[in-house]
Amino acid sequence: MLDPSDIAALERAIVASVAPERTVEIEGWLVPLDAGDIGRARSAVPLSHDADPAALPDVEALYAQAGLPPAFRVAETDGLSPVVQALRDRGYQPHTPTIMKLGASEGLRSLSEVRAEPFDTPDEAWIACFCGEGFDPATSALRIANYLRVTDPLFAAVREGSRTVAVGLGTFNDGWTGIHAMRTAPDRRGEGLAARVLAAIGQAAAERGVSRAVLQVKEDNPARSLYRKAGFEYAWRYRYWARS
Repeated sequence: MLDPSDIAALERAIVASVAPERTVEIEGWLVPLDAGDIGRARSAVPLSHDADPAALPDVEALYAQAGLPPAFRVAETDGLSPVVQALRDRGYQPHTPTIMKLGASEGLRSLSEVRAEPFDTPDEAWIACFCGEGFDPATSALRIANYLRVTDPLFAAVREGSRTVAVGLGTFNDGWTGIHAMRTAPDRRGEGLAARVLAAIGQAAAERGVSRAVLQVKEDNPARSLYRKAGFEYAWRYRYWARS
């Protein structure tokens, strides 16, 4: 179980790891303002699991001032049920159920003795894999714009000759290692390449002295079994809330 200060640090780390264009903190809510594609970079999140729904109009006003549609990311916990009801009353609908999983960076490092290649900035081959077959190029480009703003990132890639076949991104904020941008070329899935990427991120976390790790994964993502192998456990589920 996380105490209230852990939850606040975790949510700050999650937002920082996707580097929104601007972030405002207001009345116990963190409000990232971003015109990109990453939901966590453009949806307000409570910094506690008993946040006050009275702040919702002020959060909406911030989005209106920025010319962005209001959106929220809310954990499905008993303490936030008043927030959920208030959102429904204000015309919001939930979508994209996502699992929050917590673990140890050491669990990532132990996944594979052969680790992906780490570097500070994504090169053309990393970008080509991330934007490759099966992924929407325009959406991927928007996400890369956010990743390039991240402070102290660890990009990782598995290369075979001139081709990059698997990539990922590790971030390190507020005492948490974040896992992002995990993609494997469609013709190379099921070969353990993602484990090598995660092991590289775990190694980078160890070098930085960051022991805790967090990731978010959609309920239907087949990679959940790999994360369980690394020791990640269910923390809570959240949904995004938007007006139709």
